[in-house]
Amino acid sequence: MYEFKFADIGEGIHEGQILKWLAKVGDKVKDGQPLVVVETDKVNADLPSPVTGVINKLGAKVGETVHVGDILVWIDESGMVPIAQETELVSTQKPIAMAVSEGKEDTPAGVVGTIEVSDEVIEASSEMGTPSNNLQQTGKVLATPVARKMAADLGVDISKIQGSGDSGRIMKEDIVKASENKTPVKVSPQVTMPKFSENEVMRVKISKLRKAVVNAMNIANSIVPMTTLMDEFDISKLVSLRESQKEMARQQDIKLTYMAFIAKAVTLALREFPLLNSSFDHENEEIVFKNYINLGIAVDTPDGLIVPNIKDADRKTILEMASEIARIAEEAKTRLVKLETLQNGTFTITNYGAIGTKFGTPVIKHPEVAILGVGSIYKKPIVNEVGQIVVAAVLPLSLTIDHRVVDGADGGRFLLKLKQYLSDPSTMLLWLK
Repeated sequence: MYEFKFADIGEGIHEGQILKWLAKVGDKVKDGQPLVVVETDKVNADLPSPVTGVINKLGAKVGETVHVGDILVWIDESGMVPIAQETELVSTQKPIAMAVSEGKEDTPAGVVGTIEVSDEVIEASSEMGTPSNNLQQTGKVLATPVARKMAADLGVDISKIQGSGDSGRIMKEDIVKASENKTPVKVSPQVTMPKFSENEVMRVKISKLRKAVVNAMNIANSIVPMTTLMDEFDISKLVSLRESQKEMARQQDIKLTYMAFIAKAVTLALREFPLLNSSFDHENEEIVFKNYINLGIAVDTPDGLIVPNIKDADRKTILEMASEIARIAEEAKTRLVKLETLQNGTFTITNYGAIGTKFGTPVIKHPEVAILGVGSIYKKPIVNEVGQIVVAAVLPLSLTIDHRVVDGADGGRFLLKLKQYLSDPSTMLLWLK
Protein backbone atom coordinates (compact mmCIF):
# COMPACT_ATOMS: atom_id res chain seq x y z
CA MET A 1 0.00 0.00 0.00
CA TYR A 2 1.54 3.29 -1.09
CA GLU A 3 1.18 6.22 1.34
CA PHE A 4 1.16 9.46 -0.66
CA LYS A 5 2.21 12.19 1.77
CA PHE A 6 1.98 15.96 1.56
CA ALA A 7 5.61 16.77 0.75
CA ASP A 8 7.70 19.69 1.92
CA ILE A 9 7.61 22.04 -1.07
CA GLY A 10 9.79 24.69 0.56
CA GLU A 11 9.28 28.48 0.53
CA GLY A 12 8.06 28.36 4.15
CA ILE A 13 4.92 26.41 3.15
CA HIS A 14 4.19 23.92 5.97
CA GLU A 15 0.48 23.34 5.46
CA GLY A 16 -2.37 23.57 2.98
CA GLN A 17 -6.12 23.11 2.74
CA ILE A 18 -7.83 20.49 0.62
CA LEU A 19 -9.61 22.50 -2.07
CA LYS A 20 -10.91 19.70 -4.30
CA TRP A 21 -10.53 15.94 -4.66
CA LEU A 22 -10.16 14.86 -8.29
CA ALA A 23 -10.51 11.14 -7.50
CA LYS A 24 -12.50 9.06 -5.01
CA VAL A 25 -12.10 5.77 -3.16
CA GLY A 26 -12.16 2.88 -5.65
CA ASP A 27 -10.97 4.94 -8.61
CA LYS A 28 -8.11 3.58 -10.68
CA VAL A 29 -5.39 6.21 -11.16
CA LYS A 30 -2.23 6.37 -13.23
CA ASP A 31 1.19 7.70 -12.37
CA GLY A 32 1.06 11.48 -12.96
CA GLN A 33 -2.75 11.70 -12.93
CA PRO A 34 -4.00 14.72 -10.88
CA LEU A 35 -5.45 13.57 -7.54
CA VAL A 36 -6.14 16.61 -5.39
CA VAL A 37 -5.97 20.41 -5.41
CA VAL A 38 -4.32 21.82 -2.28
CA GLU A 39 -4.52 25.52 -1.46
CA THR A 40 -1.30 26.88 0.05
CA ASP A 41 -0.22 30.35 1.10
CA LYS A 42 1.03 31.25 -2.37
CA VAL A 43 -0.52 28.99 -4.97
CA ASN A 44 -3.12 26.27 -5.47
CA ALA A 45 -1.23 23.09 -6.30
CA ASP A 46 -2.66 20.29 -8.41
CA LEU A 47 -0.87 17.25 -6.93
CA PRO A 48 -0.47 14.23 -9.24
CA SER A 49 -0.37 10.58 -8.23
CA PRO A 50 3.20 9.29 -7.83
CA VAL A 51 2.17 5.69 -8.65
CA THR A 52 -0.38 3.66 -10.60
CA GLY A 53 -3.03 1.86 -8.57
CA VAL A 54 -6.45 2.08 -6.91
CA ILE A 55 -7.49 4.70 -4.35
CA ASN A 56 -7.94 2.83 -1.07
CA LYS A 57 -8.51 5.64 1.46
CA LEU A 58 -8.52 9.44 1.57
CA GLY A 59 -6.64 11.19 4.34
CA ALA A 60 -8.61 14.45 4.60
CA LYS A 61 -11.90 16.02 3.56
CA VAL A 62 -12.40 19.11 1.43
CA GLY A 63 -11.77 22.18 3.59
CA GLU A 64 -9.50 20.43 6.07
CA THR A 65 -5.89 21.45 6.71
CA VAL A 66 -3.01 19.08 6.04
CA HIS A 67 0.56 19.52 7.24
CA VAL A 68 3.85 18.40 5.75
CA GLY A 69 4.16 14.66 6.37
CA ASP A 70 0.40 13.98 6.57
CA ILE A 71 -0.87 11.16 4.35
CA LEU A 72 -3.12 12.55 1.64
CA VAL A 73 -4.23 9.24 0.17
CA TRP A 74 -3.53 5.49 0.33
CA ILE A 75 -3.03 3.87 -3.08
CA ASP A 76 -3.12 0.10 -3.58
CA GLU A 77 -0.48 -0.59 -6.23
CA SER A 78 -1.81 -4.15 -6.71
CA GLY A 79 -4.83 -2.65 -8.49
CA MET A 80 -7.39 -4.29 -6.19
CA VAL A 81 -10.59 -2.29 -5.63
CA PRO A 82 -11.46 -2.02 -1.90
CA ILE A 83 -14.52 -4.05 -0.84
CA ALA A 84 -16.16 -1.16 0.99
CA GLN A 85 -15.71 1.96 -1.10
CA GLU A 86 -16.03 4.39 1.77
CA THR A 87 -15.07 8.01 1.49
CA GLU A 88 -14.90 8.56 5.22
CA LEU A 89 -11.68 9.62 6.81
CA VAL A 90 -9.34 7.11 8.30
CA SER A 91 -8.49 7.17 12.00
CA THR A 92 -7.60 10.56 13.34
CA GLN A 93 -4.29 9.15 14.51
CA LYS A 94 -2.45 10.42 11.45
CA PRO A 95 1.36 10.47 11.29
CA ILE A 96 3.09 13.34 13.00
CA ALA A 97 3.81 16.28 10.69
CA MET A 98 7.54 16.54 10.24
CA ALA A 99 9.39 19.75 9.43
CA VAL A 100 12.51 20.07 7.32
CA SER A 101 15.73 19.60 9.24
CA GLU A 102 17.04 22.99 10.21
CA GLY A 103 19.72 24.35 7.95
CA LYS A 104 19.24 21.67 5.29
CA GLU A 105 17.10 21.26 2.19
CA ASP A 106 15.35 17.90 1.88
CA THR A 107 14.27 16.46 -1.44
CA PRO A 108 10.47 16.63 -1.71
CA ALA A 109 8.76 13.26 -1.45
CA GLY A 110 6.06 14.15 -3.97
CA VAL A 111 5.76 15.80 -7.33
CA VAL A 112 4.05 19.14 -7.78
CA GLY A 113 2.18 19.59 -11.01
CA THR A 114 0.13 22.38 -12.53
CA ILE A 115 -1.47 25.21 -10.61
CA GLU A 116 -5.18 25.97 -10.50
CA VAL A 117 -6.89 29.21 -9.52
CA SER A 118 -9.18 28.77 -6.50
CA ASP A 119 -12.88 29.16 -7.28
CA GLU A 120 -14.29 27.71 -4.07
CA VAL A 121 -14.76 29.24 -0.64
CA ILE A 122 -13.01 27.46 2.21
CA GLU A 123 -14.22 27.87 5.79
CA ALA A 124 -11.96 29.91 8.02
CA SER A 125 -9.30 27.84 9.74
CA SER A 126 -9.47 27.46 13.51
CA GLU A 127 -5.71 27.19 13.77
CA MET A 128 -5.23 30.85 14.57
CA GLY A 129 -6.22 30.28 18.18
CA THR A 130 -3.63 30.20 20.95
CA PRO A 131 -3.42 26.67 22.31
CA SER A 132 -1.71 25.95 25.63
CA ASN A 133 0.79 23.86 23.70
CA ASN A 134 1.30 22.90 20.09
CA LEU A 135 -0.52 19.57 20.54
CA GLN A 136 -3.88 20.90 21.72
CA GLN A 137 -5.68 21.73 18.48
CA THR A 138 -4.08 19.60 15.77
CA GLY A 139 -3.26 16.46 17.73
CA LYS A 140 0.29 16.75 16.37
CA VAL A 141 3.53 17.99 17.84
CA LEU A 142 5.25 20.38 15.42
CA ALA A 143 9.00 19.96 15.75
CA THR A 144 12.04 19.67 13.54
CA PRO A 145 13.64 16.23 13.13
CA VAL A 146 16.75 17.58 14.86
CA ALA A 147 14.66 18.59 17.89
CA ARG A 148 12.89 15.21 17.97
CA LYS A 149 16.15 13.28 18.03
CA MET A 150 17.57 15.55 20.72
CA ALA A 151 14.43 15.09 22.84
CA ALA A 152 14.74 11.33 22.55
CA ASP A 153 18.42 11.42 23.48
CA LEU A 154 17.75 13.64 26.53
CA GLY A 155 14.61 11.82 27.63
CA VAL A 156 12.39 14.90 27.24
CA ASP A 157 8.61 14.53 26.72
CA ILE A 158 8.19 16.61 23.58
CA SER A 159 4.40 16.79 23.93
CA LYS A 160 4.71 18.89 27.11
CA ILE A 161 6.90 21.60 25.59
CA GLN A 162 5.68 24.95 24.28
CA GLY A 163 7.61 25.60 21.09
CA SER A 164 9.15 28.99 20.38
CA GLY A 165 9.22 28.55 16.61
CA ASP A 166 6.70 29.49 13.94
CA SER A 167 3.19 28.14 14.74
CA GLY A 168 4.51 26.74 18.02
CA ARG A 169 7.11 24.54 16.33
CA ILE A 170 9.59 23.08 18.83
CA MET A 171 13.19 24.02 18.17
CA LYS A 172 16.47 22.58 19.48
CA GLU A 173 16.77 25.46 21.96
CA ASP A 174 13.42 24.50 23.49
CA ILE A 175 14.62 20.93 24.08
CA VAL A 176 17.80 22.17 25.76
CA LYS A 177 15.83 24.44 28.10
CA ALA A 178 13.34 21.70 28.92
CA SER A 179 16.16 19.30 29.74
CA GLU A 180 17.41 21.85 32.27
CA ASN A 181 13.93 21.93 33.88
CA LYS A 182 13.36 25.36 32.45
CA THR A 183 10.41 24.77 30.17
CA PRO A 184 10.26 27.76 27.83
CA VAL A 185 7.15 29.87 27.68
CA LYS A 186 6.32 31.53 24.40
CA VAL A 187 5.80 35.20 25.07
CA SER A 188 3.70 37.12 22.59
CA PRO A 189 4.60 40.76 21.97
CA GLN A 190 2.40 43.08 23.98
CA VAL A 191 0.67 45.01 21.25
CA THR A 192 -2.42 46.93 22.30
CA MET A 193 -4.78 47.90 19.52
CA PRO A 194 -6.82 51.06 20.04
CA LYS A 195 -10.55 50.56 20.42
CA PHE A 196 -12.70 51.61 17.51
CA SER A 197 -16.39 52.07 17.17
CA GLU A 198 -17.59 49.22 14.95
CA ASN A 199 -19.63 51.56 12.75
CA GLU A 200 -16.51 53.63 11.99
CA VAL A 201 -14.18 50.87 10.82
CA MET A 202 -14.15 47.84 8.54
CA ARG A 203 -12.20 44.71 9.46
CA VAL A 204 -10.95 42.42 6.70
CA LYS A 205 -9.15 39.10 7.24
CA ILE A 206 -5.82 39.01 5.45
CA SER A 207 -5.44 36.61 2.54
CA LYS A 208 -3.27 33.50 2.65
CA LEU A 209 -0.75 35.27 0.41
CA ARG A 210 -0.64 38.30 2.71
CA LYS A 211 -0.16 35.94 5.66
CA ALA A 212 2.81 34.41 3.83
CA VAL A 213 4.26 37.90 3.25
CA VAL A 214 3.81 38.73 6.96
CA ASN A 215 5.60 35.54 8.00
CA ALA A 216 8.44 36.10 5.51
CA MET A 217 8.98 39.66 6.72
CA ASN A 218 8.92 38.58 10.38
CA ILE A 219 11.51 35.88 9.70
CA ALA A 220 13.76 38.18 7.67
CA ASN A 221 13.70 41.01 10.19
CA SER A 222 14.15 38.77 13.22
CA ILE A 223 17.09 36.79 11.77
CA VAL A 224 18.92 38.98 9.26
CA PRO A 225 20.89 42.13 10.21
CA MET A 226 20.32 44.20 7.10
CA THR A 227 21.92 47.33 5.75
CA THR A 228 21.20 49.16 2.50
CA LEU A 229 23.61 50.82 0.06
CA MET A 230 22.32 53.36 -2.45
CA ASP A 231 23.72 54.85 -5.63
CA GLU A 232 22.56 56.38 -8.91
CA PHE A 233 24.32 56.76 -12.23
CA ASP A 234 23.97 57.90 -15.81
CA ILE A 235 22.43 55.29 -18.14
CA SER A 236 21.91 57.55 -21.18
CA LYS A 237 23.78 55.06 -23.41
CA LEU A 238 21.51 52.24 -22.23
CA VAL A 239 18.43 54.35 -22.99
CA SER A 240 19.70 54.93 -26.54
CA LEU A 241 20.49 51.23 -27.04
CA ARG A 242 17.04 50.15 -25.87
CA GLU A 243 15.31 52.69 -28.12
CA SER A 244 17.28 51.42 -31.14
CA GLN A 245 16.35 47.77 -30.45
CA LYS A 246 12.73 48.05 -29.26
CA GLU A 247 11.21 47.59 -32.70
CA MET A 248 13.38 44.56 -33.49
CA ALA A 249 12.27 42.95 -30.22
CA ARG A 250 8.62 43.84 -30.87
CA GLN A 251 8.75 41.99 -34.18
CA GLN A 252 9.59 38.87 -32.17
CA ASP A 253 6.67 39.55 -29.76
CA ILE A 254 9.07 40.60 -27.02
CA LYS A 255 8.70 43.75 -24.96
CA LEU A 256 12.24 44.96 -24.38
CA THR A 257 12.21 46.62 -20.96
CA TYR A 258 15.01 48.14 -18.93
CA MET A 259 14.53 45.33 -16.41
CA ALA A 260 15.88 42.82 -18.93
CA PHE A 261 19.15 44.77 -19.20
CA ILE A 262 19.35 45.23 -15.42
CA ALA A 263 18.69 41.53 -14.81
CA LYS A 264 21.44 40.56 -17.28
CA ALA A 265 23.88 42.96 -15.64
CA VAL A 266 23.03 41.48 -12.23
CA THR A 267 23.77 37.93 -13.37
CA LEU A 268 27.12 39.01 -14.82
CA ALA A 269 28.00 40.80 -11.59
CA LEU A 270 26.97 37.77 -9.51
CA ARG A 271 29.45 35.65 -11.47
CA GLU A 272 32.20 37.97 -10.28
CA PHE A 273 30.82 38.31 -6.74
CA PRO A 274 29.40 34.84 -5.90
CA LEU A 275 29.13 35.78 -2.22
CA LEU A 276 25.97 37.77 -3.03
CA ASN A 277 24.50 34.68 -4.69
CA SER A 278 24.98 32.56 -1.56
CA SER A 279 22.92 31.85 1.56
CA PHE A 280 23.90 31.60 5.21
CA ASP A 281 23.31 28.46 7.26
CA HIS A 282 23.42 29.94 10.78
CA GLU A 283 22.67 26.53 12.31
CA ASN A 284 26.00 25.11 11.09
CA GLU A 285 27.74 28.48 10.69
CA GLU A 286 28.41 27.90 7.00
CA ILE A 287 28.10 30.01 3.86
CA VAL A 288 26.38 28.01 1.11
CA PHE A 289 27.67 29.03 -2.32
CA LYS A 290 25.40 28.19 -5.27
CA ASN A 291 26.64 26.89 -8.61
CA TYR A 292 23.59 28.34 -10.33
CA ILE A 293 21.84 31.71 -10.52
CA ASN A 294 18.06 31.61 -10.13
CA LEU A 295 17.08 35.24 -10.36
CA GLY A 296 13.95 36.22 -8.45
CA ILE A 297 11.74 39.02 -9.79
CA ALA A 298 9.30 40.47 -7.24
CA VAL A 299 5.83 40.79 -8.81
CA ASP A 300 3.14 43.09 -7.45
CA THR A 301 -0.22 41.29 -7.49
CA PRO A 302 -3.65 42.34 -6.16
CA ASP A 303 -3.20 39.92 -3.24
CA GLY A 304 0.40 40.78 -2.39
CA LEU A 305 3.98 40.30 -3.48
CA ILE A 306 5.06 37.05 -5.18
CA VAL A 307 8.67 36.29 -6.10
CA PRO A 308 9.00 33.73 -8.92
CA ASN A 309 12.51 33.16 -10.23
CA ILE A 310 14.15 32.61 -13.60
CA LYS A 311 16.15 29.38 -13.53
CA ASP A 312 19.78 29.59 -14.73
CA ALA A 313 19.27 33.25 -15.55
CA ASP A 314 22.98 33.77 -16.28
CA ARG A 315 22.64 31.51 -19.33
CA LYS A 316 19.98 33.63 -21.01
CA THR A 317 20.38 36.44 -23.51
CA ILE A 318 18.85 39.85 -22.89
CA LEU A 319 15.94 39.07 -25.23
CA GLU A 320 15.37 35.71 -23.52
CA MET A 321 15.48 37.48 -20.17
CA ALA A 322 12.83 39.97 -21.32
CA SER A 323 10.59 37.13 -22.47
CA GLU A 324 11.03 35.20 -19.20
CA ILE A 325 10.32 38.27 -17.04
CA ALA A 326 7.07 38.88 -18.90
CA ARG A 327 6.06 35.22 -18.60
CA ILE A 328 6.62 34.79 -14.85
CA ALA A 329 5.02 38.17 -14.12
CA GLU A 330 1.84 37.14 -15.95
CA GLU A 331 1.77 33.75 -14.23
CA ALA A 332 2.21 35.36 -10.82
CA LYS A 333 -0.57 37.89 -11.37
CA THR A 334 -3.00 35.18 -12.50
CA ARG A 335 -1.90 32.78 -9.70
CA LEU A 336 -0.85 30.22 -12.30
CA VAL A 337 2.80 30.23 -11.27
CA LYS A 338 4.21 26.77 -10.61
CA LEU A 339 5.68 25.95 -7.23
CA GLU A 340 9.07 25.07 -8.68
CA THR A 341 9.22 28.61 -10.08
CA LEU A 342 8.97 29.93 -6.50
CA GLN A 343 11.62 27.61 -5.10
CA ASN A 344 15.41 27.82 -4.87
CA GLY A 345 15.87 31.48 -5.72
CA THR A 346 19.39 32.82 -5.14
CA PHE A 347 19.09 36.61 -5.60
CA THR A 348 16.09 38.93 -5.97
CA ILE A 349 15.33 42.15 -7.84
CA THR A 350 12.37 44.32 -6.82
CA ASN A 351 11.26 47.14 -9.09
CA TYR A 352 9.48 49.83 -7.10
CA GLY A 353 10.42 52.28 -9.84
CA ALA A 354 7.38 50.99 -11.73
CA ILE A 355 5.21 53.08 -9.40
CA GLY A 356 7.46 56.16 -9.55
CA THR A 357 9.61 55.59 -6.43
CA LYS A 358 13.32 56.38 -6.68
CA PHE A 359 14.88 54.87 -3.56
CA GLY A 360 13.83 52.32 -0.97
CA THR A 361 15.20 49.81 1.53
CA PRO A 362 14.10 46.42 0.15
CA VAL A 363 13.86 43.49 2.56
CA ILE A 364 15.93 40.38 1.86
CA LYS A 365 14.07 37.21 0.94
CA HIS A 366 15.50 34.79 3.51
CA PRO A 367 17.70 32.71 3.17
CA GLU A 368 19.19 34.82 0.36
CA VAL A 369 21.81 37.36 1.44
CA ALA A 370 21.03 40.31 -0.86
CA ILE A 371 18.27 42.03 -2.81
CA LEU A 372 18.45 44.83 -5.38
CA GLY A 373 15.85 47.59 -5.44
CA VAL A 374 15.40 49.39 -8.78
CA GLY A 375 14.06 52.94 -8.76
CA SER A 376 12.41 54.94 -11.52
CA ILE A 377 14.67 56.36 -14.23
CA TYR A 378 14.54 60.14 -14.29
CA LYS A 379 16.40 63.03 -15.90
CA LYS A 380 18.69 65.38 -13.99
CA PRO A 381 21.67 67.64 -14.75
CA ILE A 382 25.05 66.03 -14.08
CA VAL A 383 28.69 66.86 -14.71
CA ASN A 384 30.09 64.45 -17.31
CA GLU A 385 33.63 63.08 -17.68
CA VAL A 386 34.87 66.21 -19.48
CA GLY A 387 33.43 68.63 -16.94
CA GLN A 388 30.33 69.63 -18.90
CA ILE A 389 26.90 69.98 -17.36
CA VAL A 390 24.46 67.80 -19.29
CA VAL A 391 20.97 66.41 -18.76
CA ALA A 392 21.25 62.66 -18.22
CA ALA A 393 18.94 59.70 -17.67
CA VAL A 394 19.72 58.54 -14.15
CA LEU A 395 18.99 55.12 -12.62
CA PRO A 396 18.77 54.89 -8.79
CA LEU A 397 19.59 51.53 -7.18
CA SER A 398 19.35 50.28 -3.58
CA LEU A 399 21.20 47.14 -2.50
CA THR A 400 20.24 45.54 0.82
CA ILE A 401 22.75 43.01 2.17
CA ASP A 402 22.88 40.48 5.00
CA HIS A 403 25.65 42.02 7.09
CA ARG A 404 26.50 38.68 8.70
CA VAL A 405 27.89 37.53 5.36
CA VAL A 406 28.30 40.54 3.07
CA ASP A 407 30.35 43.53 4.16
CA GLY A 408 29.63 47.06 2.99
CA ALA A 409 32.77 47.01 0.82
CA ASP A 410 31.53 43.86 -0.96
CA GLY A 411 28.16 45.48 -1.60
CA GLY A 412 29.85 48.65 -2.84
CA ARG A 413 31.99 46.76 -5.32
CA PHE A 414 28.93 44.90 -6.58
CA LEU A 415 27.13 48.21 -7.22
CA LEU A 416 30.20 49.58 -9.00
CA LYS A 417 30.20 46.57 -11.32
CA LEU A 418 26.51 47.16 -12.10
CA LYS A 419 27.36 50.78 -12.81
CA GLN A 420 30.06 49.67 -15.28
CA TYR A 421 27.67 47.40 -17.16
CA LEU A 422 24.63 49.69 -17.21
CA SER A 423 26.42 53.01 -17.81
CA ASP A 424 28.09 51.51 -20.87
CA PRO A 425 26.09 48.42 -21.96
CA SER A 426 28.67 47.58 -24.62
CA THR A 427 30.85 46.24 -21.78
CA MET A 428 28.28 43.49 -21.24
CA LEU A 429 28.88 42.23 -24.77
CA LEU A 430 32.36 41.09 -23.75
CA TRP A 431 30.81 38.52 -21.40
CA LEU A 432 27.69 37.41 -23.25
CA LYS A 433 27.55 33.80 -24.35
